[in-house]
Amino acid sequence: MLVHEFLELSADRQPDKIALIVGDKRLSYRQLEHDSNCLANALMAGDLKKQDRVAVLVESSAEAVISVFGILKAGGVFSVINPQVKARKVEYILNDCQARVLITDQAHLAEISLIKAQCPFLKRIVLVDAATEQDRKIFPGLESWPDFLAESQATRPKKRCIDIDLASLIYTSGSTGIPKGVMLTHLNMVSAANSIITYLENTADDIILDVLPLSFDYGLYQVLMAFKFGGSVVLEKSFLYPYRIIELLIREKITGFPIVPTIAAILLKLKNLDKHDFPDLRYITNTAQALPPRHISELRRIFPQAKIFSMYGLTECKRVSYLPPAEIDRRPKSVGIAMPNTEAYIVDEAGNRIEEPWTTGELVVRGANVMRGYWNLPEETDKALRPGPIPGEKVLFTGDLFQMDEEGFLYFVSRKDDLIKVAGERVSPKEIENVLCEIEDVSEACVVGVDDEVLGQAIKAYLVLKKDSVLKEEDILRFCSRNLENFMIPKYIEFREELPKSAHGKINKTSLKQRSL
Repeated sequence: MLVHEFLELSADRQPDKIALIVGDKRLSYRQLEHDSNCLANALMAGDLKKQDRVAVLVESSAEAVISVFGILKAGGVFSVINPQVKARKVEYILNDCQARVLITDQAHLAEISLIKAQCPFLKRIVLVDAATEQDRKIFPGLESWPDFLAESQATRPKKRCIDIDLASLIYTSGSTGIPKGVMLTHLNMVSAANSIITYLENTADDIILDVLPLSFDYGLYQVLMAFKFGGSVVLEKSFLYPYRIIELLIREKITGFPIVPTIAAILLKLKNLDKHDFPDLRYITNTAQALPPRHISELRRIFPQAKIFSMYGLTECKRVSYLPPAEIDRRPKSVGIAMPNTEAYIVDEAGNRIEEPWTTGELVVRGANVMRGYWNLPEETDKALRPGPIPGEKVLFTGDLFQMDEEGFLYFVSRKDDLIKVAGERVSPKEIENVLCEIEDVSEACVVGVDDEVLGQAIKAYLVLKKDSVLKEEDILRFCSRNLENFMIPKYIEFREELPKSAHGKINKTSLKQRSL
């Protein structure tokens, strides 16, 4: 099976069922199939070749969903870019994956105008909003979404791919500060979706509330999986208005609610939440970081009929493990067991399996869901994908340290590298440090993660300024807001005369982390 066949098969079975709800829009499977076919045919008419990359830079919307399926139907590879990403990173991604087409909106045109000349591979820009005359002057040949679809046929394109072809590039932060494009095949994505649907026991009666960005694989898969089992998705741009989320849970009779710890923390601070009833909510899932036991007990009190699934995963394989809800009282800190059709085990520094319970080692993952590798990064790929137990096989070394109990349940210990998890987003300290060091009066910068009840981890920056500098914290934050996504802006800034160093002159981050506790 190919990923876009999730939509096609559901459209054939139940064409008039509402598949997607976005604000006031309610789109049936028939409508989504029609529009994605039109988009696919328009892309192919514009000479999109099999496996060409198409970038999608829009807010969570019906157009974003149609874009994903239309690109796949055309035999292309989609890359959904986080709408918060600044121009410099958009430029890097477009050039790194050599995107031929960019689908975007008015909100991002100004930034695109700054980088278009530096993106030689980009041949077409499709605007999902109405294009103004000024837009067309700046972007000759700019195409508008309605015209783009109206001029195309709605016939379903013939298959152009097989399941080992690439379906998506998902860009994630790397420890070097350079975004890494995770290469996922149709087989990878179908396998992951099948496994997750199996343990969540999804049916066509499920209605999922998705408040997570589609650039985040956790948010993207809510749509993919729902279309596979023929359910419905309520797509919300963000968790910015929590009381609206409560209203949607009740009004739309939501049965599945994927969250991250940040959402749980905000949700549980709402007043009078326990006065509402949520009779339809069947399950809540959590990933990115473990929920604090106190949050688990509070969620169970407010949503007594909902099963809570604590999970662990990473973009490189989508999902690794889940904790059966019946085990959550016995093992509240565990992220569970390997999901169906996946094997997870722990190895020592030599790569040997660790059999002794409660011994710390690196988690390794086997399965059809494991990525093809990192786009254009062979050395990084070789670090992550190494020979497995079967000759010729590659397994994923996650870079995360784990322990396993006597019954085979997994417990996250820490990351081997210094990546920070902020509100579910994986953040590279190096990337932030590079931006901070661009500030003229900053001579040294060091970024660490500190515990935060709402965010899971918050970003703290230590700065050494040049002599006689008059820079203030607000100057630093203003520069960061222009050059970093919102979730990458430091929450805390501390100025130092010097930073602790090792004997080799390297900044001692461990010392700074300990002092931050």
